[in-house]
Amino acid sequence: MTEKEMIVCRCEEVTYKELIETAETYNCSARELKLRTRAGMGYCGGRTCRNMVDKVSETLDTNNRTQITLKYQPPIRPVRFGDLGGQEQ
Repeated sequence: MTEKEMIVCRCEEVTYKELIETAETYNCSARELKLRTRAGMGYCGGRTCRNMVDKVSETLDTNNRTQITLKYQPPIRPVRFGDLGGQEQ
């Protein structure tokens, strides 16, 4: 496996190569890169890939615009699996 084939977003299976190609093609901000590739939009909400998406857009930014990093949005409150499955304890 090469560096470009490395999966950055495990939830949406977005590779490093996809992030680089999309950022170069569209000159994306972090938010645009997220929307175009779905990196950071999976189950974990970007906990594993948010920093990499920010870094890719920051390093390829040719307009030197001020980057607004992606926000981290944890779940409002934890939910027990029993509550989801409808089983009483």
